[in-house]
Amino acid sequence: MCGIVGLLVKNPAMRSQLGELMVPILEEMASRGPESAGLAVFTDRLPETDRKYSLHAPAWDYDWAPFEADFIKRFGTEAQLAVKGNHAVLTCDEPADAVKAWTHQHYPGLHVLSAGRRIDIYKDTGHPADIAKRYDFPKLTGTHVVGHTRMATESAVTPDRAHPFTAGEDFCLVHNGTISNPFMIRRKLEHRGIRFETDNDTEAATRFLEWRTREGDSLEQALQKGFEELDGFYTFLIGTENKLALVRDAFACKPAIVAETDDYVAISSEFRGLAHLPGVNNAKLFEPMPEELYVWTV
Repeated sequence: MCGIVGLLVKNPAMRSQLGELMVPILEEMASRGPESAGLAVFTDRLPETDRKYSLHAPAWDYDWAPFEADFIKRFGTEAQLAVKGNHAVLTCDEPADAVKAWTHQHYPGLHVLSAGRRIDIYKDTGHPADIAKRYDFPKLTGTHVVGHTRMATESAVTPDRAHPFTAGEDFCLVHNGTISNPFMIRRKLEHRGIRFETDNDTEAATRFLEWRTREGDSLEQALQKGFEELDGFYTFLIGTENKLALVRDAFACKPAIVAETDDYVAISSEFRGLAHLPGVNNAKLFEPMPEELYVWTV
């Protein structure tokens, strides 16, 4: 049992409230997943040549200065590093493959959580309310956010196994449920040179769907193929650079509720997570149907 959280702001005037509106949803879903939590927030788009990378360190008092100095020395770029405890966002003009390979080789204790022009990731172990305070979630701004509270059923409780999972650039997924064939999916992708970082079944779903988009599928086409290839009971919430997507498997036994107004689209595993939202009494409320695609564009 886990909690899924999503919020897409349609009204530009509300983008400064994104974190403030999202945190109560996350905290209400703590009863569904008190062990770890995380979120992906999509902020203003960087220039075409720039990328940003969310990094996780093994300790809250991690000394980021040597990493920043060595990175600039190696790549000869004016990198910017915004530190928030054991997380940091590195902004530079270097491609993802080069940054990930160099970081893994020279700073194996650091984990690259995400890459892209818009996405930032924060995730950690602990109670969701504590994590929200730890990383100042109420102050986050942007267009849309994907969040999760986890109760582990098939892999360890560690920061790298917390959700959201990412693959490629500006692509993330959170999951409530269980994928029954993750190792089959994993073998299929590993034969194509795709590297896995955990034993979590959600990572298999994330990398499969992102791989399909790199192969030329639209997000919607990739999700349709997911219905064919991914076995199990699941509700997926996916965030991309400009979309928020929600799907449930053919049995739809993992809960989800959507509230949509002219100002926002909000998603939670239970309605009580949405009850605080402005105008929710007049929102269009519905439970997603099995194997139907629900996609909203920023």
